[in-house]
Amino acid sequence: MSAQLIDGKASAKNWLAELAVEASVLREQGIVPGLAVVLVGDDPASRIYVRNKGRAAAKAGVETFDHQLGNQTTQTELIALVEQLNADPAVHGILVQLPLPQHLDADVILDRIDPQKDVDGFHPDNIGRLAQGRPRYIAATPRGCMRLLKESGTNLSGARAVVVGRSNIVGKPMAMLLTAANATVTLCHSRTIDIDQEIARADIVIAAVGRPCFVQAQWLKPGATVIDVGINRTDDGTLCGDVDFERALERVGAITPVPGGVGPMTIAALLANTLTAASNSTLAFDSALA
Repeated sequence: MSAQLIDGKASAKNWLAELAVEASVLREQGIVPGLAVVLVGDDPASRIYVRNKGRAAAKAGVETFDHQLGNQTTQTELIALVEQLNADPAVHGILVQLPLPQHLDADVILDRIDPQKDVDGFHPDNIGRLAQGRPRYIAATPRGCMRLLKESGTNLSGARAVVVGRSNIVGKPMAMLLTAANATVTLCHSRTIDIDQEIARADIVIAAVGRPCFVQAQWLKPGATVIDVGINRTDDGTLCGDVDFERALERVGAITPVPGGVGPMTIAALLANTLTAASNSTLAFDSALA
């Protein structure tokens, strides 16, 4: 058996085309969707990711405002920029690229972003709304994963799902989304006992632990659907995911590649949230005039 490849590049391309239509409608109403991207420091991976986001934004009809700050930027200076962007009506979404330099407290910075402009979905207000089943913005990577699951034809209702990794960015919101879709969810992490047995029972596996080839092919249930969120650089410079992809191909029913799987969908989901924010700003303005 050879698994179905879940092509995130193709899915993201189609999604960006849909978003471009939505953006054109907003522009006809005088609203230009705007995304502010804040990059602090000189992390090479972050620079590449920000560049990719800029290219995708242009395809989706979203204007970007880039703010590149040096490694020595202070917490006070970064907060001041966030507050400036919060007050800027041309900015509908704010993205502070992670990770930040070690001397900066990411939680403090993310908490200062206006929840209405938190298109990454990281603010406690937005996480809380997601937990209650009434989300404003869904964290971009989990949102992209859910769309890939839907497009792959994976049945979620009643399925056993295992999420490997408990981060606030991916693991926890992913578990909430799968639960809302009526899957039976187990959230695993580095201290889970007999993690291989938990994974072996899963119809759906979301691997987001950040360790190269952590999930072994023999752990996976034959025919399972695997979404590999991990992106790791090996000693020889190549990229790999959190799943032993080559061996898993002969065992599972469907799987995302790395690269070309979840990454492009994360960017598309971020832009989808930005368009929602732009639409919400229009509604808020109309309500204020009423």
